[in-house]
Amino acid sequence: MATKLVVLSIYVAILFLIGILASRRVKSMSDYYLGGKKMGFWAVAFSARATGESGWLLIGLTGMGAIAGYSGYWIVAGELLGVFLSWQFMAKRFKRRSDKYKSITIPDYLESHFKSTTYTLRIISASAIVVFVVIYVASQMDVTGIAFESMLNIDYRIGVLIGFCIVLVYIFIGGFVAAVWSDMFQGILMFFGLVLLPIVVWFSMDHGTGITEGLNAIDPTLTQIMGRSDDGWMNLFTILGFSMIGLGFLGAPQVYVRFMSIKREKEIDKGKWVALLFTLLTDAAAVTIGILARIYFTDSSQDPVEVLGTGGENVLSMITNEFLPTILVAIFIAIVLSAIMSTIDSLLIIASSAITRDFYQKIFRPDLKDEDLTKFSRLVTIGMALVALGIAVLLYFLYPEREVFWIMIFGWSGIAATFCPVIILSLFWKGYSEKGAIASMITGFVSVILFKFVFSKMEGIGEYLIELDVLAPSFALAMIVGYIVSKIFPRKSVRVE
Repeated sequence: MATKLVVLSIYVAILFLIGILASRRVKSMSDYYLGGKKMGFWAVAFSARATGESGWLLIGLTGMGAIAGYSGYWIVAGELLGVFLSWQFMAKRFKRRSDKYKSITIPDYLESHFKSTTYTLRIISASAIVVFVVIYVASQMDVTGIAFESMLNIDYRIGVLIGFCIVLVYIFIGGFVAAVWSDMFQGILMFFGLVLLPIVVWFSMDHGTGITEGLNAIDPTLTQIMGRSDDGWMNLFTILGFSMIGLGFLGAPQVYVRFMSIKREKEIDKGKWVALLFTLLTDAAAVTIGILARIYFTDSSQDPVEVLGTGGENVLSMITNEFLPTILVAIFIAIVLSAIMSTIDSLLIIASSAITRDFYQKIFRPDLKDEDLTKFSRLVTIGMALVALGIAVLLYFLYPEREVFWIMIFGWSGIAATFCPVIILSLFWKGYSEKGAIASMITGFVSVILFKFVFSKMEGIGEYLIELDVLAPSFALAMIVGYIVSKIFPRKSVRVE
């Protein structure tokens, strides 16, 4: 335990040092929320990937590999495609236009792009950010408590408070710059930790049988790449549900503010390859870790839920404690916290910007200059963090049997379904109107809730929709409704650079 605490203390000290160094660059609200648009491609690429993956990568995706087997690699394919499309076809267009509009937030970009004369678009977009970001941050804080409890034997509640304090201190001091720099540091830890772990495990295991033979001995369906069900339609919906998680990279605010922050457009070409390599290797490694754990820790007579947890959430803790020395286990605890905190910091900055910039400054106090809002921005960040902490604690007490990773995916899907269709259509279709954008956002926002809590319980189709999950259908509906409404209420001018 002492070794683990020493390593964790060093990790925290590095984060605080990053926050102190970053604070020297924060002189205005633009610096606090976008780093003054002077970030390099290495930092942006690692930060975008670390933020986009979160605790889902280390704990959720490893668990998914253990539960789903080979079909879990569809998640890797979907995320890789989403990252490629985003960096290859959207990032430069978005950077160019957001610079032209002098945007600091996503609502800034939308209001300028559609030349909005009312606050409707800004209010809806900022409100959606606040709601789903707080849910997402709460789920990340929940995972922080779980990580402390399972890997350090520290009480869940104390673990949540420790994680909350760590991330809040360096964000409060350094804002977006601290978040990006710490994301880069944490992303590097995640990359090497995930890529090297399955190699260590493989060479430490008994090689009497291969991976395929080992899975077949437990359950032959684990080696079926096209799905584990006898129902072909169920397999199709499962594959779509896995692969469509990558849709969230096509406009999620926490990722796209990083494109705003990069110092030059040509840096995006370099960052693309860093992001793709990170996604391919880390995602594939996470699924592989889960598969190796399934072979090592279970046999055909055991219930995998009892051994590995409801969603396989015990996999990483079990496999690191089994195969790694104490010092490396301690480093992996820091890596898990890195994955979680790299998302929490970015999301808190996004939520804070929605309150400070999009509500307070733009609607209630347009007379205030950016420089006057830096202190207020920090206070709002603390407030949003406290709200998320309260939700996490409530989830712990009210729903002890919760599947936290699906709560995480719900928050991710809500953000993605609300914003990704709007960003895509605004970049590629000149006829997309403000009313169409409002309709898209409302449809995406509401659809996520309906598919999660209403349609999934319908007899006959509910079980298929559960496998499909909420993002893909909500995303599609938002695109369709945005197109129809834009045709009914066209833009007054369709001239777009």
